Amino acid sequence: MPRPSRLLLALAALCATTGLHAQTLHAPNLHAQTEPDPLAPTGRWSAYQGGHADLPPMGWSSWNAFFTELDEEKLLGSAQRIIDTGLAQKGYRYINIDDGWWLKRRTSDNRLLLRAEKFPSSRTGAGDASFRPLTDRLHAMGFKAGIYSDLGRNSCSQAYSTGDAQLPEGTVAEREVGLYGHIDQDIRLFFTDWGFDFIKVDGCGIRAFADGEERVTSGRYRALAPLIDQASVTRSDVPAVKQLFAQINQSLSRHNSDGDYLLSLCIWGSANVRAWGKDIGNISRTSDDITPDWSRMLTNYDSAVRRPLYAQPGAWNDPDMLFVGAGDFDAQHLTEARSHFALWAMLNAPLLIGADLRKTPQPLLDIFGNAGLIAVNQDAAGNQAVLAFDSDTLHILVKTLANGDKAVALFNRGVAPVDAVLTAAHLKMRDDRAIALTDLWTGAQSRFTKEQPFTIAPRQTLVFRARGDRLLADGLYLSEQPGSVNPAVDGVTHPEADPTIYRAIPAWRGSRGIGERPLYAGWGGAMADATPYNQPLAIAGHAYASGIGALANSRLEVRNHGFTRFTADVGVDDSARDGDHAARFIVYGDGRPLATIPALRRGEAARPIALDVRGVAILELVAQADGVAGEMLPISWGDAALRH
Repeated sequence: MPRPSRLLLALAALCATTGLHAQTLHAPNLHAQTEPDPLAPTGRWSAYQGGHADLPPMGWSSWNAFFTELDEEKLLGSAQRIIDTGLAQKGYRYINIDDGWWLKRRTSDNRLLLRAEKFPSSRTGAGDASFRPLTDRLHAMGFKAGIYSDLGRNSCSQAYSTGDAQLPEGTVAEREVGLYGHIDQDIRLFFTDWGFDFIKVDGCGIRAFADGEERVTSGRYRALAPLIDQASVTRSDVPAVKQLFAQINQSLSRHNSDGDYLLSLCIWGSANVRAWGKDIGNISRTSDDITPDWSRMLTNYDSAVRRPLYAQPGAWNDPDMLFVGAGDFDAQHLTEARSHFALWAMLNAPLLIGADLRKTPQPLLDIFGNAGLIAVNQDAAGNQAVLAFDSDTLHILVKTLANGDKAVALFNRGVAPVDAVLTAAHLKMRDDRAIALTDLWTGAQSRFTKEQPFTIAPRQTLVFRARGDRLLADGLYLSEQPGSVNPAVDGVTHPEADPTIYRAIPAWRGSRGIGERPLYAGWGGAMADATPYNQPLAIAGHAYASGIGALANSRLEVRNHGFTRFTADVGVDDSARDGDHAARFIVYGDGRPLATIPALRRGEAARPIALDVRGVAILELVAQADGVAGEMLPISWGDAALRH
């Protein structure tokens, strides 16, 4: 049975100022629909707002430097180095313990026990060893403290470690140290008893312990039917994974009355998390683990760079920790190290140092401490950079800052110099007025009009702060403010692997097997200044340099920061594969209908929308098409903008 039309009675009372007329409207059959309509307006912002992540977190994590072989001296030595080098004053404040801290789970009461011999301050003289003295010390030093766990019964080191250094000990049951079956008990221990402020939750325990795995058949571990198949989103139980994280969220809220916590989702881009991670946690991994290799950095970067609409203040894309300090990003590879850091800053990625800071040379500390790039990453507007130029060799990324400036990065991905031209159009600035550039590496200042040529060395990233007259003088295009746009429903019904992500040779497998095929779902998601399938925005032959591309049957939430007008041209994009079905466009303000556009098909001219949105906090942009999958019908909100 077709779905009933949505809220059509309400649409009869459209705002007269739009100059638009509603279709003939009929009352819906209220008894035919048993589930909430995902396209119905809610009047609220639905991306994750729990915890404390208004800005991307900055700090240090133990994994890249020490793997499971962590101890208190290594952790406190790195923390003290952050203070001594001035990095603490620049915002690095999380000190995170990763895998390797636990001894076992005591089966008499299921309490987790830590490795007291590795963390001597935990020996309090009464009762069980406790991390509270360590977290108290970190707090006294001005830091926040982070801990690690897993969604399953067992951890990633138990699944994949090649040795036994600091793996949980004891019986099969005692070595089940993950959250599975113990979520509320463990969260209370971590946050109420031990005083942590951050938790990273891995997913190996719901991926690597199937019946047929050698680690299970040998009797070392108990089987747990996998919920995640990293190679296939269709073989992952996405609702079950989300439900486990929902339970963690409930416990975090229950055991953090002040709301000061941060949840890191680490399921490596699997189970379609690139679409829903923003709704569940504060930072969400978009790919598998990073390694200190240039090609692997490209993979992790690519997994996030085309997803700016899926990151907002409170919920950030996470392409994994910084590997500056090792391999292709060590002191002998400063060009690569600077690129790695600059790209993470532009992506609004967490800036979590993975180096052993006790041994890190000054040139690398200078990269971590670059005040201009830190300011770009920590900008209050929360806009992840948008790709203004996209090729296999060169990327130009542009990020709108809270004061109206733009940060711009020109990234040479390849092994040969690139001649590039930065244009005023890339920056969405006027080409007849001077544009001032400040080099965020050197501090050098320059000016250009219309366009500026550069020669970019192999693997180099030039990064500037730009100031000029905006192309849209009275406001901002929505694609300039992705941190204020949330694809609450993006129209994707059959998640597909994204073919645009660089496929490196995995360091943990080498060239064994057939190589990685595209595996990170997300192809077809909402895009800034492009269609969901990475084509130029165009409606009936008219191209749009600015706008939002989505699929039919989508609902976008837009925060309005004091603007008075909303304008856009809407229609079915020329790239649509379906020329028969039509899409209807509806705009809501704080849950109330403001405008509707009658059904449009591919090839029909765009229809303009101009709305008074004074006093409206949340706009919702809905594209509805009955009887067709959204994947067949990309739609465009051309030149969509909020204006004064």
